[in-house]
Amino acid sequence: MKFGIIIPAHNEADHIGQTLDSLLNQSYGAAHIIVVDDGSTDDTTEIVSRYAESHPQLKLVQKPKVEEGHLPGSKVIAAFNFGLEHLSEEVDIICKYDADLIFPENYLELHKTTFESDPEIGMVGGFCHILENGQWVLENLTSQDHIRGALKAYRKACFEQNEGLVEAMGWDTVDELLTKYHGWRVVTLPELAVKHLKPTGKTYNRKARFKQGQAFYRMRYRFFLTTIASLKMAVRKKSASFFYYTIIGYFKSWFSGDTFLLSKPQGAFMRKQRYRSITQKLIGR
Repeated sequence: MKFGIIIPAHNEADHIGQTLDSLLNQSYGAAHIIVVDDGSTDDTTEIVSRYAESHPQLKLVQKPKVEEGHLPGSKVIAAFNFGLEHLSEEVDIICKYDADLIFPENYLELHKTTFESDPEIGMVGGFCHILENGQWVLENLTSQDHIRGALKAYRKACFEQNEGLVEAMGWDTVDELLTKYHGWRVVTLPELAVKHLKPTGKTYNRKARFKQGQAFYRMRYRFFLTTIASLKMAVRKKSASFFYYTIIGYFKSWFSGDTFLLSKPQGAFMRKQRYRSITQKLIGR
């Protein structure tokens, strides 16, 4: 089973070396690792180039620089898709990993075992942990059945049926919804604790404030489900302003008539999934 890993990277000189060390020293190695330099102005390219000299499975590609800041979702997936174009070899598993992660040495081996255990498994991932008070603790921003956008691994057939990843905020929810919609299983592996060196959202700027609400609208959440999801995320982030900006973002998309990321049947499937999850948590099942 061949793994192809694509790592978008923008000014990750402080972290990319540790990420590559952890991936190049796996008990089961990846066939191909592509690092996409997305307009870095630090030493990211020099560091990756040094690693590539002694590791033939590693390749550096440079995406033309676009001045648009660090917008969550669209920019990173545009870089990922650019890297995907350079994945010329056939692979069985396509991985989208961030450039600020340290993976346990059995990470890919356990993924391989999991994918091979059931041909209906379409997506697999571990869990991000962050350093707090000298201890690595779970970065608890999402449900335990969700795979974070930082460390996605897809069976190629599932990835292709989903038609890849959308270049928009919310892509890492859309991909899981489409995976389930098409009948594939999503499997999380709590035993795989990945060290996340740069906590999520650290580099988001003002332009990103309304993006979550706009994503909810484009994913056809509708207002009631958007309110529930926004409250949940605001509590986890300990930020009342997050809820405010999310709701404003939702209405901005509504009034501007933004396009949807899901079809009507897919949107209905998504809402059914979400309400089922809410009901199960309320009744303690």
